[in-house]
Amino acid sequence: MSIKRYGAEGGTGTGGQHLPFSRAAEADGWLYVSGQTPMKDGEIVEGSVVEQSRLAIQNCLDIMNEAGYGTEHVVHVTVILTDARYFQSFNKVFKEVFGSHPPARILSVADLVVDCKVEVGLVCYKK
Repeated sequence: MSIKRYGAEGGTGTGGQHLPFSRAAEADGWLYVSGQTPMKDGEIVEGSVVEQSRLAIQNCLDIMNEAGYGTEHVVHVTVILTDARYFQSFNKVFKEVFGSHPPARILSVADLVVDCKVEVGLVCYKK
């Protein structure tokens, strides 16, 4: 089995810090996308949980598209919110994106390392 890594050189996080992990890794039809925050050009984009959720998910979709996967290939999504009160707002965005192909999901509430409201990671499968 071979493993293809996307962005293995690492990205740039807040404050210009080097991120020492791949954006995604693919093996035998499985694509594992690292947790994405509402970040653009190495900086968190301020906004409501809806705006931040859309951007975090879009960052995942961009990585998936680069690897040749679409929303119909998403098997599982992991979501971290910083406040339980964001649950319904996040669900609205989630349904907008995955409405016709709802994947399995886990959603938890926890502090995040960066100053944002949401982080999203996912797993895709395509034969």
